[in-house]
Amino acid sequence: MSFPWAKQYAPTNPVMKWVDERLPLPRLVYNAVGAGYPVPRNLNYFWNFGVLAGVALTIQIVTGIVLAMHYAANAGVAFDSVEHIMRDVNSGWLLRYAHANGASFFFIVVYIHIFRGLYFGSYKAPREMVWLLGLVIFLLMMATAFMGYVLPWGQMSFWGAQVITGLFSAIPLVGDTIHTWLLGGFAPDNAALNRFFSLHYLLPFVIAGVIVLHIWALHIPGSSNPTGVEVKDEQDTVPFHPYYTAKDGFGVAIFMTLFAIMVFFAPNALGHPDNYIPANPLSTPAHIVPEWYFWPFYAILRAFTIDFILPAKLWGVLAMFAAILLLFFLPWIDKSPVRSATYRPLYKKFFWVLIIDVLILGYCGGAPAEEPFVMLSQIAAIYYFAHFLIVLPIVASIERTLPLPASITEAVLAKHGNTVSDADGTAAAAPAE
Repeated sequence: MSFPWAKQYAPTNPVMKWVDERLPLPRLVYNAVGAGYPVPRNLNYFWNFGVLAGVALTIQIVTGIVLAMHYAANAGVAFDSVEHIMRDVNSGWLLRYAHANGASFFFIVVYIHIFRGLYFGSYKAPREMVWLLGLVIFLLMMATAFMGYVLPWGQMSFWGAQVITGLFSAIPLVGDTIHTWLLGGFAPDNAALNRFFSLHYLLPFVIAGVIVLHIWALHIPGSSNPTGVEVKDEQDTVPFHPYYTAKDGFGVAIFMTLFAIMVFFAPNALGHPDNYIPANPLSTPAHIVPEWYFWPFYAILRAFTIDFILPAKLWGVLAMFAAILLLFFLPWIDKSPVRSATYRPLYKKFFWVLIIDVLILGYCGGAPAEEPFVMLSQIAAIYYFAHFLIVLPIVASIERTLPLPASITEAVLAKHGNTVSDADGTAAAAPAE
């Protein structure tokens, strides 16, 4: 989308002018995050989480690079090298805790970002590609986080690798071959640790590249907004800088405060104590669980307990991957012409049901594989798929939506009880948002 009223970049400093003529990087930055990029004037703090995700990724890359300088990807010394980082490297404890908790904060931010998109319909046309690239980033994050969880080579690291890679053995005919290929052997050992370390180091840079594509795709149609109404004219927008750089700066300050509290006062709250025990292939932990951000999908995996045509394990694997892949088709599943749940009262109710359902799946995924958690997982998994495949299409066809405002400006002024001028210049009352 082109914005004819956007302020154009015109460097006045001779050095910047010389650089811009030969490498228009200053112009690119200005048009991407500066006054040259108009954004809807009604964005709320839920639109901060894209920037916060970038901050979280930066923390992970910086701390990860330094940690890699001291880590040894060898099954015989990997656990000891982590202890060396914690005890002997200057500020090593801070780097390791920041990296471990940074992963959790990264997922918290991204989960909120995803559910914001679900609530405000940010996946709808013309922003389908923005949504799809966001999901690719999410998948890359999951792969990176899993491989990073293996690197400390504690009990939960080893057995997590054994269980998760073992899922591929459920695939008929080629499953065992894929399992052996992933590990580089028949069980997690040096080969697996080296592979996971190299990929864990590489994938964050791949994520950064996809984020560039994600932002590029966003700048073509422009940012969505809480009303779901497209930008009509200059009155509907404000420059990204200084209005939203200030707003994002406040969000970053809150994020970093909470992050510092976690790192300094509760660094192990989101981890598992068994990972402070060296990996022992002869001693299986009583309760093997992945990190908390995988729990909803782990619950779906464990919800299948009966062989029906295919083995239960294979059904669980298919359902776990389908739970994520289903989101790629969401722009075409939800056919409602109205984007924002603000104007979709029935959809809004089911959105909160979905939130509760995912929280139940998360709770069951972290609980032991026993009753009543298995039964709760099965019920919650059924609703999860029913929500996207049954509920959304029905809601889109029968829902009576609320009247949309004529413009973003009209919605903003209506919140304050003001009026806007119509096309003839007369005062017209703006409908309530």
